[in-house]
Amino acid sequence: MKTKTRVAIQGIKASFHEEAAYKFFGRDIETVECNSFKQTCDVLDDDKADYVVMAIENSIAGSLLPNYTLIREYNFAVVGEVYLPIQLHLLALPGVKFEDIKIATSHPIAIRQCVDFFEEFPQIQVIEGNDTAACAKKIRDGQLKDTVAIANALAAETYGLDIIERRIESNKKNFTRFLILRKDKAEVEKGINKASICFQVGHHVGALAQVLQIFAELNVNLTKIQSMPVLGRRNEYYFYVDIEWKNIENYDTAIRKVLKYTVNFNIMGEYVKNDKV
Repeated sequence: MKTKTRVAIQGIKASFHEEAAYKFFGRDIETVECNSFKQTCDVLDDDKADYVVMAIENSIAGSLLPNYTLIREYNFAVVGEVYLPIQLHLLALPGVKFEDIKIATSHPIAIRQCVDFFEEFPQIQVIEGNDTAACAKKIRDGQLKDTVAIANALAAETYGLDIIERRIESNKKNFTRFLILRKDKAEVEKGINKASICFQVGHHVGALAQVLQIFAELNVNLTKIQSMPVLGRRNEYYFYVDIEWKNIENYDTAIRKVLKYTVNFNIMGEYVKNDKV
């Protein structure tokens, strides 16, 4: 009997992290629920999971900066990515009508993404919770007939709730990018065309520009660059960079040249671009 792939997620079943895991791996997986991003890393480090699915940036909220540090410190390999549209609905027990609602509950970020909707209905009290899916589960478990959860369609399916109002998020083009992490560097698969790298440069004029120029000259495209201070080091930064290429020889040449101008250089992962929302 084939053992299911174990995927650690932040949150509980039917959270957006589980939805992202399903989108990347398919539904035939075992999700390992964790209370924090650090716990997902500990679970993977202790071989209690095969992969971690970790949110890294949101089109509205921006980058999840602490997660960059976690990936680097645990030295996990980035082996893939997945983009997930964030669609938020009002979920209630079957039979509950909109006029019965007194309370709406969800994760603070989800609530902030629906402010326009709730401005139209000031009679609804909005209460923050720990997790979108956990709020849906609480309604099911407590049979709360005056409360709705702001969550995804997967939470409605999982916890037997009805969607009484669809797509209440203010920005309909909201999405989150998740990285797929493994404990060990996997064999590089065919067709790789994207990489996540991390490095530092010297503290002098043009140090970063020299590195960026190398990528530009070799037609290697930078899709993201994120700086993070080096803890306890004044004016020193880690640069986390995502790059894409059409010709892998150009990528290989660029990496060899960049090594001369950087310190603490690390290829965090090489994988196939997967940016379809």
